[in-house]
Amino acid sequence: MKRYLCSIIIGMAVILSIGTYYVKVASSASSLPKYSFKTLEGSDKELYPVIINASLQNGSTFYEPLTIESNTTTYESERSYLENLTGRQGHEIERLVKEHRSFMRGKGSISSIYEDDDFLAYARVNSEYTKSGNMEAKFDIGLLEKKDEEETSFQIELPNQGRIMNADVRDVQLVHSKLQVLTMNDVNSNNEKQTKEVHLYTIDVANKKVLSDKTLVSETFTYPDQVDFEMPIDLTPSQPNNMVFISLIKGVNHEDGPFEEKLKESKLLSYNYETEKLETVKKELLSLDMARSGYADGKNLYAVEMKSGKYRIKTFDLSSQTLTNDTELDIAANKKEQDFAAIKNGRVYFLLGNEVDQDVLTNKPAKLLIADIKTGKTLYKGETIINKKNSKSFELIIDDLEIK
Repeated sequence: MKRYLCSIIIGMAVILSIGTYYVKVASSASSLPKYSFKTLEGSDKELYPVIINASLQNGSTFYEPLTIESNTTTYESERSYLENLTGRQGHEIERLVKEHRSFMRGKGSISSIYEDDDFLAYARVNSEYTKSGNMEAKFDIGLLEKKDEEETSFQIELPNQGRIMNADVRDVQLVHSKLQVLTMNDVNSNNEKQTKEVHLYTIDVANKKVLSDKTLVSETFTYPDQVDFEMPIDLTPSQPNNMVFISLIKGVNHEDGPFEEKLKESKLLSYNYETEKLETVKKELLSLDMARSGYADGKNLYAVEMKSGKYRIKTFDLSSQTLTNDTELDIAANKKEQDFAAIKNGRVYFLLGNEVDQDVLTNKPAKLLIADIKTGKTLYKGETIINKKNSKSFELIIDDLEIK
């Protein structure tokens, strides 16, 4: 009897502690400002798919992540214990977890996932250093056949892992029943030289083996020279895409100054999974800066440009490498403001926020424009408003923009 009584007391204490925690959390969150969008033009129904991930800050004394979704603010402290345990996840990851909970267990990186009508695939590099200082790296591979919910999962050694210091998965595709995994690798040169490479691994899931390890790009350099690879923001990271863009950036790290890019040696590359062709994009068609700050969906690349006091969205067809559309947005350009864009369902969602003036953040309303991507016609225009009088001491820092 004493044993059961002790268990009951412990259980009540736990419940009381959890209850006290949530009362404190609710009280704390209720004192924070709530953000919503004031409609200046168009229909507020256009706001439904918009998700803004941000944080509220007060100098170095306060920091609280938040999400503005369906025009409602939710702070991290208002979410459940389990939601905060898994951390902030993108909308696509949350959807996949709900639809395929068993398969998605432990899978959190959208760049490691591929999905079409029939399959859901996953590829990640799992690495660790042994006591001898060598790296052991394996692919974690998963494939789900949606029709019968049949799962295949296995580990397979990364080819030539003895020379690899780090491998980061940047894209996964399923082409002709074979998994294509694009990675960016840091390679051990065993001297003062450094080497960075872009690899494409072809994996036979049925027979659980790596069919090929193709080096698309390899660059070796010595300090103070520097080489980096970048890719445009992927608007459809888990969907089937035929092409990817890779920016090759070359420059010099000056001890008494900033990084200086060698523009003549830097270039933009495109790779086609179907034709297996790696090509250099002509700079007169698409500038390096526009490509790096652009948004790609596998068919088009959308680049943001400031011109004549307005923002423009330029659409480049990836297969033909031609400019197919040039749309002016009805929103004033400001070089001090960060911009975030997303293109979905024939619309461009354009968000301005985080104005920086002489390295100091200016607490101004974030502005949102939703327009037809082809015509530029404004469907919605609005700006953030706050429901608290003491909110001037806080700064709303935009992290990213998602569309359901």
